[in-house]
Amino acid sequence: MNLELVSVIMPSYNTGTYISDSIESVLQQTYRNLELIIVDDHSTDGSVNLIKDIALKDERIKLIVLPENSGAANARNIAINKAQGQYISFIDSDDLWVSDKIEKQVKFMRTRNVSFVASYYEYINFNNEKMNRIIRGSLKRDYYGVLKNSPGNSTVIYDVLALGKTYVPLIKKRNDYVMWLQIIKKAKQLYVMPEVLVHYRIRPGSLSSNKKGLIKYHWYIYRNYEKLNVFSTLYLITNLMIRGIYRKIRGKL
Repeated sequence: MNLELVSVIMPSYNTGTYISDSIESVLQQTYRNLELIIVDDHSTDGSVNLIKDIALKDERIKLIVLPENSGAANARNIAINKAQGQYISFIDSDDLWVSDKIEKQVKFMRTRNVSFVASYYEYINFNNEKMNRIIRGSLKRDYYGVLKNSPGNSTVIYDVLALGKTYVPLIKKRNDYVMWLQIIKKAKQLYVMPEVLVHYRIRPGSLSSNKKGLIKYHWYIYRNYEKLNVFSTLYLITNLMIRGIYRKIRGKL
């Protein structure tokens, strides 16, 4: 393990339109001591060549190209296994970081002696335009708080020295959510920084755009992974739907 190094995990699959900007938002971080591990899940849109061109200019990029498509969860796990840093952070290949995200989060973790941190995030569209929707939520969450309100994947960082590595379950959707639930059981608390450090892209065809499908996956997670009873599951699903409706209404205001 390389102390103070931040290992940034980025799975990639056919996001050639956006991935260059996402990579640059990592490389331009004010916190320079990082490695960016990109695992390409057998893209067919020329993404790999784009990544290789950028990697020639910055040795902090480590590219792994998979011989066949196996899903984002597997790609994340391969990257986590290769990570050498004290801290592990995540970014999707179409999201953008604010330039001092890592610096602020690492400082927050060190000064407060905490191991699991996220932040607010804001939605942007496929043209990089802000959608006037900032996702906030409780600033301090225990296991039940994370159950009710999961952090955004591209906002999270955790301390491997304190918590060890945590891998992603091999399910298609919401595998990151299950990982956060595993981590919170070890960390006990998730601290959310009350500022927007990530621009989270909503694009046509993205997995997160299918809300009905996400509700189905949440039910599966609550019952099969977290072993919650039916009443607890119904409560959490209802809470998820209410928050979704509230956010939709706010987005139209």
